[in-house]
Amino acid sequence: MEFNYPSVYLGFEVEGVRLRFENGLAVDASATKGQDYLLAQLNSDAGARRLGEFAIGTNNGVQVMTRSILFDEKIGGSIHMALGRSYEESKGKNDSIIHWDMVHSMKQGGRIIIDGELFYESGEFKAI
Repeated sequence: MEFNYPSVYLGFEVEGVRLRFENGLAVDASATKGQDYLLAQLNSDAGARRLGEFAIGTNNGVQVMTRSILFDEKIGGSIHMALGRSYEESKGKNDSIIHWDMVHSMKQGGRIIIDGELFYESGEFKAI
């Protein structure tokens, strides 16, 4: 998975994040900017390399990145994933000292397929 928006976590900006997952664990990670910081966070505890959240941004009124994750994770046509801690309200089970949201625009392509059916493509929901 590649994240095409810069990611700001605890005041540090990381760009060009690429993660490769195996069995739910980020086994490879790189960044074009801030790679040492990214790796340090991913190595902070056993849960830091697991996904704690996945969501689709649906607010088409938010179109530009602000570097404030509470807005950026909602950008219409995007998805975001958080590494680390899951929130109890979402019934997640992962525990970690980090919860790092990263955003990827899907507007230029990308698909989400659920149970073999196209659900989301190029930043738009598809009829099922």
